[in-house]
Amino acid sequence: MTEQQLPAWADPSVSPAALDPQGVSRRGLLRRAGLFGAAFALGSAATGRTPALAADDRRPGGEDPHLVYLVGDHHIHSVYSHDAKYTFSQLAAAGAEYGLDWMVFTEHSNFGHADFGAALEHKEILKARAENPRQLIFQGLEWYIPAAEHCTVFTAPGRHEVDLLTRFESAYDGKLLAYDKGGPADADTARNEAHAVKAIKWLAAQRRSGYVDDVLVLANHPMRLGIDSPHEMRAWRDAAPEIMIGMEGAPGAQGAAIPGWRGANSIRGEYENKPSAQSWPGYPADAYLTYGGFDWATATVGGLWDSMLAEGRLFSVTTNSDAHRIVFDTWRNGDWPPGQTFDTTGRLPDPVNTDTPQPGSDFWPGQFSRTHVGVTRYGYRAVMAGMRAGRVWLDHGHLLDGLDVRLTRDSDRSRGVTLGGRLRVRKGEKLTLNVTVTTASRRNPRGILPELAHVDVVRGAVRGPVADRDTWKAPDTRVAVSKDVSGRTGTYTLRIPLTAGEESFYVRLRGSDGNRNGPGWLGASVDPHGPVPHAPGDGDPWADTWFYSNPVFVDVEGS
Repeated sequence: MTEQQLPAWADPSVSPAALDPQGVSRRGLLRRAGLFGAAFALGSAATGRTPALAADDRRPGGEDPHLVYLVGDHHIHSVYSHDAKYTFSQLAAAGAEYGLDWMVFTEHSNFGHADFGAALEHKEILKARAENPRQLIFQGLEWYIPAAEHCTVFTAPGRHEVDLLTRFESAYDGKLLAYDKGGPADADTARNEAHAVKAIKWLAAQRRSGYVDDVLVLANHPMRLGIDSPHEMRAWRDAAPEIMIGMEGAPGAQGAAIPGWRGANSIRGEYENKPSAQSWPGYPADAYLTYGGFDWATATVGGLWDSMLAEGRLFSVTTNSDAHRIVFDTWRNGDWPPGQTFDTTGRLPDPVNTDTPQPGSDFWPGQFSRTHVGVTRYGYRAVMAGMRAGRVWLDHGHLLDGLDVRLTRDSDRSRGVTLGGRLRVRKGEKLTLNVTVTTASRRNPRGILPELAHVDVVRGAVRGPVADRDTWKAPDTRVAVSKDVSGRTGTYTLRIPLTAGEESFYVRLRGSDGNRNGPGWLGASVDPHGPVPHAPGDGDPWADTWFYSNPVFVDVEGS
């Protein structure tokens, strides 16, 4: 399929029952192979109970659950967002075509949505769930967080899922309340920042009370405007770390800088902004760019993400489509009936096919950006539990088919811990980081067979809570090991020896196709071949693809 051709699933007149995703969902593959039952039965037989979350296990050596990874996207917009254009059926069918197991629809907060859209949207969510039984389809919200930018908020399905979202939107949305100002000179900044913390605590209270089974929050495109300050992100996390679990490591809009498509100044992720009066003044101008398509806060080794991990607390990264308007798509927004607007209906008219490519920056859900979540059983709450535990890795361009990470002590035969987990060790103890890579086995949607060139291990010291809540540097974090894996195919395991020193530490993984790299933002001694910005208007995303993983923490006894 060329980028200009219109796939059948993009036409809302085609019945979803007539579409065959050709078994690309993990659920379909794993059910046929029997791996879900086998893996979960093995985990239960070994322990005599349901496998525990690695992040909660405090015994020396830890215990790593048997996992299957489900692929998803937590940031998608439909006709129920004022600036998007697609129907639920189009988006869900696209997700199935590109192999997604789970999706979160996150419509923008506004008065039309709060008054009408959310309830109408829920009816279509229920229909989409029925039409796509192999997918887990969540209803969520893109929250205008007071004093900052945007967050994904989503709940587990249940009888209160819509009510919780609409109550939350009305009581805590910065746009609806006009609590959006957060610049250093704004008189209401302290009030607005406090309201954001109050909002997250309110969500946590709804989960504790059982009003909803689960709810999660992630910060979206944190550096796009530079208005999510380090102290705000720490405050959100600390308000309820079981609810506010992380941020987008890479934004959507990855097709924004395809050469010759959107403009001479276009940047991947639509990161084309400059500091404003609302921006936190401590960020450098380079923070407003993407690096290999990833947000500066994630892509900079020793940067903001690492400074938060160096406190010894999990803060996850994800990626997603942020689907609004798809590159090379031929659909336009439908025409309004006389007298109707978004504010009076909460919904855009259905799109109309023009047969001519329309403006756009995004990819379909799963077409380019994928978040992989390790689960111990299949279901909505299992995906949310996997995200909360940090069992997450992400890739662009379908760079990998699989990634499995286990950190073990050489002195025992336990399976150790996996992503998001904690391993307790003694000073001087020998460890092995086992990284099992499954290389891409098929061409990606662009027609390219991706090839992984290197795997990097980033290691950082854990120093505990910071005194300066606005710090964005972790000076003791750097690329510790880099493995050239060019030409390797199939499934293979890298066994990387580590030694526990006197300090607790963490390790995380990164790798790329090797097409574009250079010294990291904090210098070659920290990151000799990291992601780099592309020239404006010349950022073909398929030619510069990366994967990232969440960290594994090592707690050194006595440190």
